[in-house]
Amino acid sequence: MKPVLIDTDIISYFLKGNEKVFLRFQEYLKDFDRINISIITYYEIVSGLTFKNAEKQLQIFEEFCSTSTIINLSKGSIKMSAEIYANQRKKGKAVDDIDILIAGIAISNDFVLVTNNIKHFGKIDGLEVDNWI
Repeated sequence: MKPVLIDTDIISYFLKGNEKVFLRFQEYLKDFDRINISIITYYEIVSGLTFKNAEKQLQIFEEFCSTSTIINLSKGSIKMSAEIYANQRKKGKAVDDIDILIAGIAISNDFVLVTNNIKHFGKIDGLEVDNWI
């Protein structure tokens, strides 16, 4: 099993108490010390919960993050994201910049991206995806 990067939608399922995601986290943590999320996912979750005034969920998320690894953007992930952007544009496919940055982080760190948005992320060359829903 390769290390994974958890996408924003999977974190949302976790915060809503999705048992399937919780069990997959437990299974993953038998082989790995920490869950990986991107700084982009951190931003998306914090901004969404702040907008909703969801203080309890925000506290749960911050506790989750204290035992997780938040993967920052790097020059390598930005260059990878730029390649993804260029390739998608050449193919006439539109991909959201946020998703391109998450994909760049996943590829440059050799992570499998865990997402429920397989259809969207599946069109990015070189990105391994898995769905825990």
